[in-house]
Amino acid sequence: MGILMQEVGRLRTSRMGRNATWMMAGQGVSVVLQAVYFAILSRLLGAAEYGVFAGAFAFTSLAAQYSTLGSGTILLRYVSGNRDAFAAYWGNIVFLTLAVGGLLVVVLTLLGHFILNPASASLVVFAAVSNCLCFQFSAEMSRVFQTFERMRITAIVNMSTNLLRTLSAGAMLLIMHRASARDWAIASTLVSFLAAAVAVACITSFVGSPQIFPLMFPKHAWEGVGYAFAGSTSSAYNDLDKTMLSHYGLNHDNGIYTLAYRVIDVATIPIYSIREAALPKLFERGRTSIQATSELSYRLMRRSVPIGAALSVCTFLVAPLLPRIAGPSFSESANALRWLALIPLFRSVHHIAGSALSGAGMQQYRTISQVIAALFNFGLNLYMIPTYGWLGAAWSSLATDCLLSVSNLALLQLCLRRSVARS
Repeated sequence: MGILMQEVGRLRTSRMGRNATWMMAGQGVSVVLQAVYFAILSRLLGAAEYGVFAGAFAFTSLAAQYSTLGSGTILLRYVSGNRDAFAAYWGNIVFLTLAVGGLLVVVLTLLGHFILNPASASLVVFAAVSNCLCFQFSAEMSRVFQTFERMRITAIVNMSTNLLRTLSAGAMLLIMHRASARDWAIASTLVSFLAAAVAVACITSFVGSPQIFPLMFPKHAWEGVGYAFAGSTSSAYNDLDKTMLSHYGLNHDNGIYTLAYRVIDVATIPIYSIREAALPKLFERGRTSIQATSELSYRLMRRSVPIGAALSVCTFLVAPLLPRIAGPSFSESANALRWLALIPLFRSVHHIAGSALSGAGMQQYRTISQVIAALFNFGLNLYMIPTYGWLGAAWSSLATDCLLSVSNLALLQLCLRRSVARS
């Protein structure tokens, strides 16, 4: 913990560091809120019903990245150096999210009945609206304020969203004591819709209204699809395991594993904060050379790796508390969390190295790495999950994040050496 606090303190010395500090401060409050939220939700649903909901949510997450067709990353890349173009790029996000996201809601709802168990399949329409429409608007709000380096607003809105979700789960627990996955799916969709409305209102108020230019999408179509594909491969190795647990009808195992995985996601928030704060600078430097981008990424990793190591240790140590907080039906989640504890350390490498590749215009290399990781994860899960249940999913996730760390770092080094050799 001392290492973690020292590295956070060092980050405050630059504008990028202050942005990361704002993100971590906001996310720090969100960590507390999410911890309360997960504790309430786990007691509200129980392991089996939680697993039913997790299966539908993970399945829709696999395709949700295509809702915007990479338009948020396109905005970040081109508006960072030309902020007068914001309205057109923001209009592109709105148009694509409504059109493509709406289509995905229909397609996923139909496909869910062939892929998931019946209980999870009945919730796909709610999860798809939340993931493919509402969440995408909330996420793109972060992209907009990243571009303008106004992380404080992003942090405040994210805190408000998490507070609203926590209050909703708390109210249901107090009133109903026990709820079904369907009850929570409906409530969660309403909360997501409200969060999306707040996100759009914030952007309009602080930055300006969108302008729709139909020719904007064809101009960046191929690049945007590339970003969307890269994002979907990331979702694949994060959510395939939960989807496959649902496919095999292992709802109880899915609840155990998903709760532990959510704790890992929360523990990794400081790493995400550093990455998100650095993205505008990585794209700026990428227009100069990959040497400039890689230099910044290695400097960031000197901060992120000690933080990731400290987070892994802390996660392992607090694992026994998880069943006490979530309830007796989650007793095996402590072991699941111990198996997953190294993931924050691996993410402290592959998220930063991967973002450096994207910033330097080498997204194709990052995409290759992620596709290999997704196929590797799928292949492992085909054997591991039917044989070992949640334990097999945990082993697959650990191996996949380790592979990503090695491959992203190796690809960054390879691109840098080729650039130096050509110069």
